[in-house]
Amino acid sequence: MLPYATIGEAEAALNRTLTVAETLWFNYSKDKSDYFLYCHNIIFLFVIFSIVPLPVAAAELLRSSGFDRYKIQPKIKLSSSEMFACYKNVTKLFFLIIGPLQLVSYPAVKFIGVRTGLPLPSAWEILMQLIVYFVVEDYLNYWMHRWLHSKWGYEKIHNVHHEYTAPIGFAAPYAHWAEILLLGIPSFLGPAMVPGHMITLWLWIALRQIEAIDTHSGYDLPWTPTKYIPFYGGAEYHDYHHYVGGQSQSNFASVFTYCDYIYGTDKVSL
Repeated sequence: MLPYATIGEAEAALNRTLTVAETLWFNYSKDKSDYFLYCHNIIFLFVIFSIVPLPVAAAELLRSSGFDRYKIQPKIKLSSSEMFACYKNVTKLFFLIIGPLQLVSYPAVKFIGVRTGLPLPSAWEILMQLIVYFVVEDYLNYWMHRWLHSKWGYEKIHNVHHEYTAPIGFAAPYAHWAEILLLGIPSFLGPAMVPGHMITLWLWIALRQIEAIDTHSGYDLPWTPTKYIPFYGGAEYHDYHHYVGGQSQSNFASVFTYCDYIYGTDKVSL
């Protein structure tokens, strides 16, 4: 909760006029607890998971020939009932595991120094922190993902995520509850190393979820903006990993491909 009762008090403390963004943030957050603001993550995650995969899922169900040519595994197409079953299963995981985990993790977020006050971070600061979060998460996730493809890790945990050999966006967070807990560690490590503002944390959680949905979309769309990001894996890269399944010893990358390249586990596509 902000320590200022009015915008005038905030401007006096900062010794300058608030920006438009800071004014909006003040008006929204001034009477809300830090815990309440943190819990927005739960809403963001659920809304993103429910909405972002819809356009590609709808296009697949409509069987548009113009869209089908971008399907990475064109012989495998799920019905609407199969997609909805996936959505229901992930929703159950969300309310039983992901949501409660968000609720109880706030003390750790407070401990590492994520702040909610003024001034707001600059766009440059947010960008630099997000890059750190993605790189740190990507590196640790790579090694944890490789471990999940060990005999024990795959048979006991990771095989659930690989039930979809031709992934869809709704299947991005579909996994064993233990895998959800394990892979939450890499996501938290970046903000722990370089703590930022709550807004930056919101963006990080949202962008990471959108990226996972894109990677699991099952379509290699030529207009996807991520194609212009250096070393970005994308749907085609990750689709091969799902296609091979339990025997896969390549394409472990979470976001970027540099770890696969460095450690000799890269295979471009099907």
